[in-house]
Amino acid sequence: MTVTRRQAREWAIQMLTAMDLNPPDEGEDFLGPCWDEIATLEDVSAKAPARYRRFTEERVLGVRAHLPEIDAQIESHLANWKLDRLGTVERAVLRLGVWELQYTDVPPAVVINEAVDLVNWFSTPASRAFVNGVLDRIAHEKKEKGDVQ
Repeated sequence: MTVTRRQAREWAIQMLTAMDLNPPDEGEDFLGPCWDEIATLEDVSAKAPARYRRFTEERVLGVRAHLPEIDAQIESHLANWKLDRLGTVERAVLRLGVWELQYTDVPPAVVINEAVDLVNWFSTPASRAFVNGVLDRIAHEKKEKGDVQ
């Protein structure tokens, strides 16, 4: 199986969704069981290339470490919505997108495009515009503050 960053982001969304539905205890190893489940569901070897496992885990652990700040930022950009009313997939995609905007050097346009493609894959086409709008507002705000390229 050829693995790409897109695939690694898909795995991250699956893990973030699982984490949202069944929050792990502090210090609990939740990555191992997630990898096992992904391997079962996708008929993928649990020995995915190390660099893509790291790419996935960096995102999942990064979102988990910064979850309160990420959620606050998302919530402040939701028009007439509350974070807990969003679908689990949409919430996971937004969290990953905000983390990538804040903590990586991935260009904002790439982050937004990946997020839109992910939500389209895992949810409904109607969610594309919603996710695009929220992440675009966050990226523009960061740019106005001089925080991004």
